Amino acid sequence: MNIAPEIQALQADMQCWRRYIHQHPETAFEETATAQLIAEQLQQAGIEVHQGLAKTGVVGVLRRGNSRNSIALRADMDALYIQEQNRFDHASCQSGKMHACGHDGHCAMLLGAAHYLAKHGRFDGTVYFIFQPAEECRAGALQMIDEGLFEQFPAQRVFGMHNFPDVPAGHFAVKTGPMMASFDCFEITLKGQATHAAMPHLGNDVLIVAANLVTQLQTIVSRRIDPADSAVVSVTQIHGGNTWNALPDTAVIRGTFRSFKNSVCDQLEQGIRQLAQSVAQGFGIHADILFNPENPGYPVTINSPEETASAIRAAIAVAGEPCVDTAPTPSMGAEDFAFMLQQKPGCYIWIGNGSSQGSCLLHNPNYDFNDEILPLGAAYWVKLVKNELFV
Repeated sequence: MNIAPEIQALQADMQCWRRYIHQHPETAFEETATAQLIAEQLQQAGIEVHQGLAKTGVVGVLRRGNSRNSIALRADMDALYIQEQNRFDHASCQSGKMHACGHDGHCAMLLGAAHYLAKHGRFDGTVYFIFQPAEECRAGALQMIDEGLFEQFPAQRVFGMHNFPDVPAGHFAVKTGPMMASFDCFEITLKGQATHAAMPHLGNDVLIVAANLVTQLQTIVSRRIDPADSAVVSVTQIHGGNTWNALPDTAVIRGTFRSFKNSVCDQLEQGIRQLAQSVAQGFGIHADILFNPENPGYPVTINSPEETASAIRAAIAVAGEPCVDTAPTPSMGAEDFAFMLQQKPGCYIWIGNGSSQGSCLLHNPNYDFNDEILPLGAAYWVKLVKNELFV
């Protein structure tokens, strides 16, 4: 590892910030205490601070020299609606909310890099430190963009980082092209005729239709999509009925579909619509289909070649070439950082979190960010800035 002693010395502070944020999780667009801690730390470092984009977003601005070159570094701040099962001292004190995706660690690493760069950084240009709300399904990145993020802070390139528990601690993984899949949701409402459970012939059993449709939806990927293309359709919710002895008149099916190509996304959407309508019609009932009814879908996270090469150089510089995987398998998970990559060239990298107790992956109630990797993440950010804005 090639980590400056001054960055290593920040580990205790980064761990303190990280554990405080973990203990006080805040979900989408409610990250007020988190944003306040971040703003205070940036101000203490002497960094110009702007607040209020997308309600709770924070942007720090650090300028050196006379160059007009600029770079944006982004960390996400929000927690998830998950009941934490950990019992350590910094476990969530908010019932039903926890940092199960490591955004607490992302904030701490970027704050550590900001402190180091403000005090020791030698570069020529401007660094924008973007602390973004509402990454989890609420598209906080898109809202920041819509409210003028890149007009107010005109970065030439933008970079993001996320921890991955299935990547070893001390390692990075990154590649050019698709890194994370698209994310879209569907909601199918089946409408039939309610009836007594003992007299099903007098109504239309929407639960039978729902059961058939859930099975049929799985044929879209296996029989409609080219096997060479990756795609997922997952049903995640079924709601219908509220008593033992009556068949309901409605049932609702919700789920998500994902891929790495827009053309495949279109095929998935068309297949879901066709199957919902045809299965419902076959049983003599009606189906209403909505796509992304509550939130915008996320596009594919696509890394640009030049910026990916820069990220690889920075990762190798701090972790060593054997510890940087430049051909990882893209994830079917999704990231609203993709919206930023639609606006600016950039790169999204994974930092290894290592296997936690029980080998917990992200969005697990027993997950916790690995504090040992905090200096490595901060060192990557620092090296990236020095490479991009060299004196």
